[in-house]
Amino acid sequence: MAFRQKSPLSRRQFCFCCMTGAAFAATGGWLTPRQAFAEARGLVTLIKDSAASSPVTAYNLRGNVSVLEGSGGNIAVLTGPEGKVLIDGGIGVSRPQLSKTLSSLSSEPVTHLINTHWHFDHTSGNEWLHSVGAKIIAHENTRKHLSEIQRVEDWDYNFLPSPAGAIPSEVLSANRTLKLNRASIELKLYKPAHTDSDLSVTFAETDIIHVGDTFWNGIYPFIDYSTGGSIDGMIAASEANLAAATDNTVIIPGHGKPVSNKSELKEFRDMLVDVRDKVAALKKSGRTPEEAVAAGRPPLTTQSGASS
Repeated sequence: MAFRQKSPLSRRQFCFCCMTGAAFAATGGWLTPRQAFAEARGLVTLIKDSAASSPVTAYNLRGNVSVLEGSGGNIAVLTGPEGKVLIDGGIGVSRPQLSKTLSSLSSEPVTHLINTHWHFDHTSGNEWLHSVGAKIIAHENTRKHLSEIQRVEDWDYNFLPSPAGAIPSEVLSANRTLKLNRASIELKLYKPAHTDSDLSVTFAETDIIHVGDTFWNGIYPFIDYSTGGSIDGMIAASEANLAAATDNTVIIPGHGKPVSNKSELKEFRDMLVDVRDKVAALKKSGRTPEEAVAAGRPPLTTQSGASS
């Protein structure tokens, strides 16, 4: 797994590349900054448009737990007689594809939806899932952010308050364990990391953890400073995730390859630490942001691997 960028990116360009996850399944890779900026309608609209036509693919993990890829962030599904339990609801315009894939897993209705954080690519499916019977559970700050106008500076976008049906009806201010479909579902809150509303979901019996956007598998993460995120918080969350995992644990990241493990998570943690320390050293030496980007630029390589 490599985290080397082929060309320097501005912060806005960086966000464009990282947040086009809805296009990943359809295109086989992230949009380039040039492709993304060619869409004058804006980042959020671009992602929603891509999600409207992207397929949603299911991968069975262990027991009755699967992960779905193709509608915003990676979605976990627990099936059973008490109804489907979803971890994240994806992007609302993916409803036809998501409904079809969910039906292929089992005939039970969706009865519970857990949001790993407030971002639209994980929660804009909340409204329709609530309309078909899902009880929505989330961090207390997820309800706060979805209930208010919320601006994300790096996306240059103001999110309006969500419809009433999309607002979580049950919120957490402390860790909790649910018992559904004969499974123990452990909900653990993070300190501010990707946002100030992050939580993880562990399926104890099958040793599967969904860590939301505290882990981006094989790609650089977006960290939402507008709602409390920080690189130190992401590193702390990665440390907590590593401590909770064994070599046998299946780890579901928020974005990137949907099935991961402790080794890949450790690579991600190490990358974050390396980036933080190198940027801190450049800042201490008096470098400007532009100089810091240039200092971290990898050499271009030819097809044969020679530097140019």
